[in-house]
Amino acid sequence: MAESLPLEQPDMSRRQLLNFLTGATVAAAVGGAAYPVGKYFTPPAEGDGSGALVAKDKLGNIIPASQILSQPVGTRALISGLAGEPTYLIVEPGQKLNEMGIVDNCTHLGCTFPWNDTAAEFQCPCHGSRYDGQGNVLRGPANRPLKLVKVAIRDDLIWVAPWTDLDPRTGATPWWA
Repeated sequence: MAESLPLEQPDMSRRQLLNFLTGATVAAAVGGAAYPVGKYFTPPAEGDGSGALVAKDKLGNIIPASQILSQPVGTRALISGLAGEPTYLIVEPGQKLNEMGIVDNCTHLGCTFPWNDTAAEFQCPCHGSRYDGQGNVLRGPANRPLKLVKVAIRDDLIWVAPWTDLDPRTGATPWWA
């Protein structure tokens, strides 16, 4: 009997193996179900990574640049801009858009308002603030000019980006930056 085989304990018992396989199967099933649920609740990425977004209408449909550029010079086209803020784009001569978009939120209490073509100014009907065509305050109670955004056209898409440069109307750092 000197040459009998030693009895060794196996590294993993049958019960441990089955517990491991059951746990791995449950984890794979839960992970497989959690991924589509997570994708459903995560909003799709928009823009180009720099904070710029494609201009859309109030229903969320992309507006082709050719549609706005077909309007007469001086037209102020209203789009849904950054964070869904209503923004005016100005058609310039030579099939161009002004590089400054004017956000249509009154700096007094945040009202939205129309462009009055007859008076050539923005007129807030709530409290009477008035702004010129560039968004400068003509009459209060608003005490700051309207917010600006950068506008660019690429591949028949209008891109709207945050304005972080000096405000060209005042020459100072923008109040919204």
